[in-house]
Amino acid sequence: MRVYIYMINCCSVVPSPNKCALKNPRINPNTIAEKEKERETDEAAVQQFNFNQIERFQFMAVPRPTLLCFSCVCLLLSCKFLQIESLSVGINYGQIANNLPSPHRVKWLLQSLNIKRVKLYDADPNVLTAFINTEVEFIVGIGNENVSAMVDPVKAQAWVQQHVQLYLPNTRITCISVGNEIYTGNDTVLKTNLLPAIQSVYQALVTLGLDKQVNVTTAHKLDILGSSYPPSAGSFRPDVAEYLQPLLNFHSMTKSPFLINAYPYFAYKANPGNVPLEYVLFQPNAGVTDPNTKLNYDNMLYAQLDSVYAAIQAMGHADIEVKISETGWPSKGDPDEPGANPQYAAIYNGNLLQRIEMKQGTPLKPYVPVDTYVFALFNEDMKPGPASERNYGLFNPDGTPAYNIGLNGYLPPLASDAISMVVNLVSLLVFTFIAMILA
Repeated sequence: MRVYIYMINCCSVVPSPNKCALKNPRINPNTIAEKEKERETDEAAVQQFNFNQIERFQFMAVPRPTLLCFSCVCLLLSCKFLQIESLSVGINYGQIANNLPSPHRVKWLLQSLNIKRVKLYDADPNVLTAFINTEVEFIVGIGNENVSAMVDPVKAQAWVQQHVQLYLPNTRITCISVGNEIYTGNDTVLKTNLLPAIQSVYQALVTLGLDKQVNVTTAHKLDILGSSYPPSAGSFRPDVAEYLQPLLNFHSMTKSPFLINAYPYFAYKANPGNVPLEYVLFQPNAGVTDPNTKLNYDNMLYAQLDSVYAAIQAMGHADIEVKISETGWPSKGDPDEPGANPQYAAIYNGNLLQRIEMKQGTPLKPYVPVDTYVFALFNEDMKPGPASERNYGLFNPDGTPAYNIGLNGYLPPLASDAISMVVNLVSLLVFTFIAMILA
């Protein structure tokens, strides 16, 4: 069987007063009178219709394999960098910068890296729209400045409708994080409003029938711990515990995760002389043994995570999952920020990714893989604070790695924003055409 498509043949179309008639320039009239009459007719037609020469399409037989090859090329272009298995690690996608690539280009980068889980600090419509019909799962955020407004159930439902329901199911939103590190801040009103805001957002999800696919939580700084050593003696600060007890009850009821931002780098930065570098970088070392449980810890991050589990259990809950919502290591810092360099950043994040891909658990929960979101995707040049705050990215804004840990993604050039849309559209049209022919 052959499939026919139009191919170009250089002929001209000459309109007549009533319709456009095909004229073949190779046909020669036999008489001058016929030529003159034809010329007059042509001129009148051009004046009336103002048609210029166009190209005539004729049928040309093309074998089906050729067309199939063309469609396969289109498909490969649109999915060029997809791999078979996705990475288990999540990534924090912050945007406090003035030189970041567009979300459409970031989509290509994340797909080339096979990263399928992304945490935002807002619910940027440009990002959520760019990732329509992808397999990427999102945690979206409600900024601290908007938390108190969410106490109002009407405003909470309006927010969920506008920033979550609008994009489901085409964009995969699985979690809403209300605020960030609020309980270690100084705003007592915000601390008081956090749980009611979380409850209002959750009730909005219930009302809209979304509570089975989207959960609600908030992220905490590790400083909520009053004690973290040994890990089995982990406990929350007394001034924070009064807020955390009802929040933990909420997590237990809704089966939502407890998020913690854990940075071994901060411990090393504060006391580099007494904190073994190998212990914080996941390098071979004797480790630290918990005298109560006799469990040995060969890295600080797992010890911190188990300290949080112990603190939660001390408040009567053993059924709450803890996820690391942020961890990372800066590749650059100020002179008074020891260890902030690309070498240590590469070792920390490289070893962390290896352990995550091994689905390794902590000594306390060896069969529960550590669920982690690395901070961050890009260096962000407008973040306030010390230089390290602007240099946690795995990538520079131009898509080049900040250091080498084996993640060589693809960030398309600016023109690819439009090209990717065209390629995907062409692929869709070609496959639709083939389906019609084969039907």
